[in-house]
Amino acid sequence: MGKVLSLVLMVSRFLGGIAAFALAAMMCLTVTDVIGRAGGYPILGTYEVVSIICLVAIAFAVPLTSFKRRHVYMEFLIDRLGRKAKNCLHTATRILCLVLFVLAGTNLFHMAAEFASSREVTMALRIPFYPFAYGAGICCFIQAVVCLCDIVKIWQGTYE
Repeated sequence: MGKVLSLVLMVSRFLGGIAAFALAAMMCLTVTDVIGRAGGYPILGTYEVVSIICLVAIAFAVPLTSFKRRHVYMEFLIDRLGRKAKNCLHTATRILCLVLFVLAGTNLFHMAAEFASSREVTMALRIPFYPFAYGAGICCFIQAVVCLCDIVKIWQGTYE
């Protein structure tokens, strides 16, 4: 199981690096556009590109954030429970998350297929939507694997 966890962590770190790069690119593009607008030279399609980059930044950051447990966590209720109750509650929430992300990934793949078949693109720059929907779907499936790894860690006693 250790090799699987390290593989999931490696993939999550890679996706997190892409998310970090996307966030930096979004910041640079926004600052450049604001400066350009002040000088009378706005960048065409900034809103479209920033929206797409925002999707990449959020979707690609989710698996690493979850793997490292950096998300919002309500400890004040769970800390009062016993070990077995905590494990059951953590397992139940991870199962719900796993199902949610598998459904989200499946729906994103269906949406991407529709975007590809209809050749849907952004208005100004004509950037196709489908690669980004596929990317977000892949991230959802990786997040589902992270949830599965969490369940294994919970019952092995290495989660906390």
